[in-house]
Amino acid sequence: MSSSSSKSNEGSIPPLLIEKHVSFIQALASKKDTFEYWATEHLRMSGIYWGMGALYILSSIDKLDKKEIIPWILKCEHSEGGFGGNIGHDPHLLYTLSALQILAEFDSLDLMQHKEATIKFLSSLQQPDGSFVGDKWKEVDTRFSYCAIYSLRLLNALHTIDSDKAVEHIQKCRNFDGAFGTIPGAESHAGMTFCCVAALAILGRLYPTIDPDLLGWWLAERQKPHGGLCGRPEKSADVCYSWWVLSSLSIINRLHWIDNDKLKDWILQCQDTETGGIADKPGDLPDVFHTFFGVAGLSLMGYFSLPLIDPTYALPVNTLKRLGYELPWHKDS
Repeated sequence: MSSSSSKSNEGSIPPLLIEKHVSFIQALASKKDTFEYWATEHLRMSGIYWGMGALYILSSIDKLDKKEIIPWILKCEHSEGGFGGNIGHDPHLLYTLSALQILAEFDSLDLMQHKEATIKFLSSLQQPDGSFVGDKWKEVDTRFSYCAIYSLRLLNALHTIDSDKAVEHIQKCRNFDGAFGTIPGAESHAGMTFCCVAALAILGRLYPTIDPDLLGWWLAERQKPHGGLCGRPEKSADVCYSWWVLSSLSIINRLHWIDNDKLKDWILQCQDTETGGIADKPGDLPDVFHTFFGVAGLSLMGYFSLPLIDPTYALPVNTLKRLGYELPWHKDS
């Protein structure tokens, strides 16, 4: 967004620009001559997931061509298991989850060519202490615990890992403030807290592993005076935390502990009123990552009658009900 546009919107709250956001997402695939397109080549799989999620929430999932997307995803599948972020890229947990989420949304998990190999790939990433690595390079991170547990849930294969060990490792990553870090002893961070809380929720081990009031306090403290949310103390707000913080609050039934109206207004101020899309902060350039998490936050808070997205699985509630999932954190489920 230009500085002049930013200044003209200062102090005013634009409406949710649904049509502009849909056009912004649709246009991303045609920008193959831009630096940004090729600089993000390695995470194309996740980009498609973010775009798909945003379009669903904006009631425009029909704008995506399933017949084009599904064959592309299957080209990213490896015979030894897992999916890469793009065709010809090595398999990684992050992109494997994104691929499975897209296939689940399009009711196409049965089209996987190497399902058993992928289950073996995922379970092989669990370490003796219960943690998970992202790929053959052995980086440990609580993000990977969430990705592996979620992916195996989608494939009905949670029995292939040691869930008790996985929970034990997550417990070791919990800090005195009730939140979680990337590894034991690491600083509490809203993104990792979501991963740990959601992983525990999927395993049905949320309580007594967490203290909802202590964790809820830490999460609520992430809200800034202007309404936006940050990821850790003394950091600035970022729209993506409209998901990482809100989803955790929603799972533990503490969403009412923050000022929803102020957060809603702040997200709306992060929209680019000229091109569409949502940025990390007011006045910055929009991207599909923040657009998805911005509208996902609005969905979680129940604004604009947007279709519901689930705080644990980050997929539409209707999709998860079709898959037969129990969602105890939803009062109407």
